[in-house]
Amino acid sequence: MYDTLFALPVKEQLSSSVSLRQLDQLPVIVIDHPLVRAAVTLQGAHLIAWQPAGEEAVLWLSEASAFKDGVAIRGGIPICWPWFGKVASPNHGFARILPWQLSEHHEDEGQVTLTLTLHDSTATEQYWPKPFTLTAKYVLGKTCSVELEAQGDFQNTTALHSYFNIGDITQVKISGLGDSYIDKVKDGITAQQKGELGFSGEEVDRVYTHPESVSQIHDPLLKRIIEIHHHNHSDVVAWNPGAALAKQIGDITDEGYKTYVCVETARVNDPLTATASAPARLSTVISLRKA
Repeated sequence: MYDTLFALPVKEQLSSSVSLRQLDQLPVIVIDHPLVRAAVTLQGAHLIAWQPAGEEAVLWLSEASAFKDGVAIRGGIPICWPWFGKVASPNHGFARILPWQLSEHHEDEGQVTLTLTLHDSTATEQYWPKPFTLTAKYVLGKTCSVELEAQGDFQNTTALHSYFNIGDITQVKISGLGDSYIDKVKDGITAQQKGELGFSGEEVDRVYTHPESVSQIHDPLLKRIIEIHHHNHSDVVAWNPGAALAKQIGDITDEGYKTYVCVETARVNDPLTATASAPARLSTVISLRKA
């Protein structure tokens, strides 16, 4: 899928490393820089690719995902806002299915920075009748920084729903999650965990309520550790659908669950609060090191 992204025809060259292209129905900002390749769709301000030079792709993107107007993309880092989960419609909020504006971009020899914005409008009033301004800022180079800022006067739940590319779900381990979690597979019971999280091929969907500031995905097949540095979070969500559920999800191939895991920077049990004088922020920084 990554090769397809970077082979798309250029519609407009925005700078030496940044171009506007089209992925089916969706405009996409493509970064082809000496140190990094990346891509962000304007719909959802959705980072769908990040790959430092010389590395395997870090973010996972489903081969079965649709790239259609108003349809959520499966993979990358969806922005779940102004709610997380199935508490209202659409699932995970409306920010990921509406078009944003590219408001700023610049690059230097080490990285590319993109800033995208979404404002309240007639399109958002049907979902959430509150004025707001959302800003998503991406700093993309050898590391990947994602910051979501919400301006307005409200409380809301939110998550940076990151899908990570891995060698084999049954071989990875995740550390730094803490020992207390809400098990969404088992009707929301509270449970305890000892040590690292592993996967057996069954669905795992957990909200860790006392996580550390850094989660690590230990991947022996790809011989690397993905570090996810969480900022201003209250929770970290870990999810993989397992074999049975994957077959019921239309935009994941039957075998697709084997090559990704979600480790999400989130505010679920302690919502973010934005005030007129102080915007709310949630951010993550992703980095790699050899295993």
